[in-house]
Amino acid sequence: QMQLVESGGGSVQVGGSLRLSCTASGRTFSNYHMAWFRQAPEKEREFVAVISWNGFGGYTSDSVKGRFTTSRDNTNNTAYLQMNRLKPEDTAVYFCAAKFNSKSYYSRGDYDYWGRGTQVTVSS
Repeated sequence: QMQLVESGGGSVQVGGSLRLSCTASGRTFSNYHMAWFRQAPEKEREFVAVISWNGFGGYTSDSVKGRFTTSRDNTNNTAYLQMNRLKPEDTAVYFCAAKFNSKSYYSRGDYDYWGRGTQVTVSS
């Protein structure tokens, strides 16, 4: 019932930056916490960051803390992931996910909707 579409992926050099976007439709965007996950080939899906429904709460994983920042614009139904100082280990497919705000955003599970992902490749 909710559609999420990621964009902004691509190939960058080590130390570069990218900004990913996730545009939502079909449901009231401001009712949902928005999260970012990533998954490299043959590796487990990894939590990256989350921002609460109103933009006032959230956190990033230790692996990206200080380099990645998540934000949202509820007027445009869009969540963002700003990625700076990219490393080769950041190479993955990045997914956005939505969780209804009756659930805790501290939990990394129980997401209701998922996008199909966008590829990020960091080369040296």
